[in-house]
Amino acid sequence: MNISKSSSKPFWQGVFPAITTQMHRGGALDLEGTARHTEALLASGVTGIIYLGSLGENQMLTAEEKRLVIREMVDVVNGRAPVLSGVAEAATAAAVSYVRDCEALGADGVMLMPPMIYKTPDARETLAHFRTVAKSTGLPIMIYNNPVSYGNDVTPEMFLKVADVKNLVALKESSGNTRRITDLHNTVGGRYAIFTGVDDLVLESAVLGIDGWVAGTGIAFPEQNQYLWELMQAGDWKTAAQIYRWFTPLLHLDTHVKFVQYVKLCAQETGLGKEWTRAPRLPLSGAERKNVLKIIREGIATAPTVPRRKASRR
Repeated sequence: MNISKSSSKPFWQGVFPAITTQMHRGGALDLEGTARHTEALLASGVTGIIYLGSLGENQMLTAEEKRLVIREMVDVVNGRAPVLSGVAEAATAAAVSYVRDCEALGADGVMLMPPMIYKTPDARETLAHFRTVAKSTGLPIMIYNNPVSYGNDVTPEMFLKVADVKNLVALKESSGNTRRITDLHNTVGGRYAIFTGVDDLVLESAVLGIDGWVAGTGIAFPEQNQYLWELMQAGDWKTAAQIYRWFTPLLHLDTHVKFVQYVKLCAQETGLGKEWTRAPRLPLSGAERKNVLKIIREGIATAPTVPRRKASRR
């Protein structure tokens, strides 16, 4: 298959933060808290928001809760940015059902993961899952590749094989291997908008050429996160590197197995959320909590001042 490089503007681009699902201490949904955090992200200048990703504790929510979150957040965002939902269902039929419901609820797209739980070594099965879900909806889709966490690796060659599926418009590359950015450019040209999902490789990825960033830790520091993105897009690598060096200890928190607890604790310390998660995740304690808080509080104390943005229009 021949894939020509595209000079057209990507369907999606910019910072699409993966927002947490705010909860009360007992694990009940805190929709008002999620809405407040959404407003802070929109004010920072993000160009999309992804709900119910891994950071959004997708698999800890019931089917009804997930649909409730999307319904409510579509109303909150009210057209100011694309609203995407993570799709982490293990069965293809369940993924189809959920995506159709997201479309009916007014979502603007989805971020589709390989089937959770089923860690197949057979690329045919993963690609059949993608094709079946894509065929069931008119929504644009971002495919999420995270072999480190989910055991399925969607390679550049696999993306080439589904390049004929028109509503597969973007990919989130989280293999942790920055070589993949160049391999994707060489293999699929401009066919997909390329997003990075690894916070502490964003500068390196931007140098190699990406269209967007699915940010994690940055949801607790939205102004600095957006400013870093804009510096990279402007090619101001010197200033970007300075911001990145400050940010990196915080960005490392997003690549730990307890990234949900770490990032939620970040948001609590910056006044943008609460740390409460749903079991089996538990609040941090002991030396681990002390060490993470030290990183967060040092980051807050030394946070760079960034240019003020104009108020966002509703």
